[in-house]
Amino acid sequence: MARNTTIDPPDNGGEIIEEPMGEALSKRYLAYALSTITARALPDVRDGLKPVHRRVLYSMAQLGLNPNGGHRKSATVVGEVIGKYHPHGDQSIYDAMVRLAQDFATRTPLVDGQGNFGNIDGDAPAAFRYTEAKLTPAAMLLLEGLDDDAVDFRDTYDERNKEPVVLAAGFPNLLVNGSSGIAVGMATSIPPHNPAECIDAAIHLLDHPKATVDDLMKIVTGPDFPTGGVVVETKEGLREVYATGRGGVRVRAKWTKEDLGRGMWRVIVTEIPYQVQKSKLMERLAELIETKKAPLLEDAMDESTEDVRVVLTPKSRTVDAEVFMASLFRQCELETRFPVNMNVLDHGVPKVMGLRDMLNCYLDHRREVIVRRNKHRLGKIEHRLEILDGLLKAYLNIDEVIRIIRYEDDPKTVMMKKFRLSEIQVEAILNMRLRALRKLEEIEIKREHKELSEEKANIEKLLASTDRQWTEVKRQLKNAREIFDPSKKLGKRRSKFDVAKEIDTEAALEALIVKEPVTVVLSNMGWIRALKGHNQKLDDLKFKEGDELALTLECQTTDKVILMASGGRAFTLGADKLPGGRGHGEPIRLNLEVPESETIVSMFVPQDKTRRIVASSKGYGFIVPEAELISSTRKGKIILNVGPKESMAVCIKVEGDLTASIGKNRKLVIFKTDELPEMVRGKGVKIQSFGDGGLIDLKTFNKADGLTWIDSGGRQQSADDWKDWIGKRAQSGRLPPRGFNKNGKFNG
Repeated sequence: MARNTTIDPPDNGGEIIEEPMGEALSKRYLAYALSTITARALPDVRDGLKPVHRRVLYSMAQLGLNPNGGHRKSATVVGEVIGKYHPHGDQSIYDAMVRLAQDFATRTPLVDGQGNFGNIDGDAPAAFRYTEAKLTPAAMLLLEGLDDDAVDFRDTYDERNKEPVVLAAGFPNLLVNGSSGIAVGMATSIPPHNPAECIDAAIHLLDHPKATVDDLMKIVTGPDFPTGGVVVETKEGLREVYATGRGGVRVRAKWTKEDLGRGMWRVIVTEIPYQVQKSKLMERLAELIETKKAPLLEDAMDESTEDVRVVLTPKSRTVDAEVFMASLFRQCELETRFPVNMNVLDHGVPKVMGLRDMLNCYLDHRREVIVRRNKHRLGKIEHRLEILDGLLKAYLNIDEVIRIIRYEDDPKTVMMKKFRLSEIQVEAILNMRLRALRKLEEIEIKREHKELSEEKANIEKLLASTDRQWTEVKRQLKNAREIFDPSKKLGKRRSKFDVAKEIDTEAALEALIVKEPVTVVLSNMGWIRALKGHNQKLDDLKFKEGDELALTLECQTTDKVILMASGGRAFTLGADKLPGGRGHGEPIRLNLEVPESETIVSMFVPQDKTRRIVASSKGYGFIVPEAELISSTRKGKIILNVGPKESMAVCIKVEGDLTASIGKNRKLVIFKTDELPEMVRGKGVKIQSFGDGGLIDLKTFNKADGLTWIDSGGRQQSADDWKDWIGKRAQSGRLPPRGFNKNGKFNG
């Protein structure tokens, strides 16, 4: 029975739309992406807010939660937002509200929270039924003028209410508080700045419209993070950020050296980088101490109360404090890089903007707000003047007005015709109280009429002149700056600037390591340990069941040990960081990201002028300097590119001008070592032709010494006629000399 591929239409009268699946999915995914970008993830360049933050502030304003009033339960605000404006979960709304109240997350808090709103340790805030909130003076600057038609309003999701498309934004909130978010296919990450600097930069741009980014950077010197810290980004890096809107900012913890006397000292950290949870930082420091990855750090204690105070104790008093901190900056979140991607919405369109473009968009918005507010005010004045004109006519003809009201059947129509009054004017006269007929009230009306007429004239002049409008923008910005004056707590710069000193921490750390001989032992299963001394009796070593000795290396504790994996990567371990000889050691995968499917092919100490041949199982390889094999990460460094069904077969030191190669086809070829190219990464060139086989082993030797090998009994063997095997690289070769090892190895 054939499967029925038709679908019956719904009973509710719907219809089936025939559309290719790919096209249907693309349309709907695009709609979802645009919705995420415009309605959730990216802030508006004008007020610096996302819809959820804007709705929280507007709801609080509608509830009358002004700075001069009392706090109200956060649950009230969340309920108002979710019921009227934001059809999402209550937790997402509360989280957005909490962030606006956290002084360690928001440079200029817009919500005044009362209760547990979380802390810098990363502790969650109390539930919204326990906390209370109201607006801050800074938030009122953003909301100012909403009742004066300053911005456009739109229908809410259920079309029962109205909400502002954007706030009036009395200060450049986008730059002041920054923003972060991830949309579909794009993201934003804007650092916070000092509010006084941002306002001064906006005023400077008003006075000097052709001001460059360099000019503005003399005022906006760099980010100003809520948690302080020290910005160590170069001037060139900051200029790239403000010119292009992309880049990054390096931030370090603020620290001081505390002298304990008798040569002892410790470091006190008082400020940590932005968005770093102090509890996570302490966990990381504890991990570094436990795993001995921070050789200079003895102890880390958190003595914080209201202010941050992290105490770091060095292992040795002889180490320099700068070197001590430089080593920690590299290993934990005492130094972070804040990524910058100033992606914003400009009238609904995503754009990446620099500092100058952001300020220009903000100033254009403020001018539009001022024009709209004054037009709205002008309409109110004209309406009031119309009423006052009618009242004045009534006072001049008060007796006749009283007569008409008392004796006429339709006093409204009569007054409109006799005194040439509008309907609005007559309604005002008819609604006037008797006590208003006194002479004092007439004087008051004349005074109000005069004041409103003067105000009307000034507004008309402002609306007719662009220069006057910009002057008003400047005046209002100066008034807003008083709230953020640098002499006040809110306006005081928190992040400082410094130059990151170039400190060779590796050399400093190595200088502190006691030089001792050790023998590194690696098992087949990847367990590593370091035995004290050289010339060890390896026959007495114990291994886990099923495991056995793979590689050994005699070196010093100050040496770096290179481990070459079969996947083609080179890994680096400090000999001083290896576990001792007691027990079975520890797996190398605790410190290195070596895949379980790979094994260690070679282990050695790199030398500056020494080179090695690396070759794959399919017989491709090249020469690489040992110095290029050193890596600084757990992931190692890719050296030899190998395919899915091949591996690194050989990694040998170059010790001669000739190279001997033998494959699984039991054929040997000898060629000049110089025929192999010197590279730092790649697949290399073909060493020998094997047909369907592969490479077994390589050996380099000097022509004067001749070809030798070690047999299974440990004896050195040689061939007098070895020159008969000399050829060119990539040749197939011929069968090896009589007596050569059957396993095809040069070392037994």
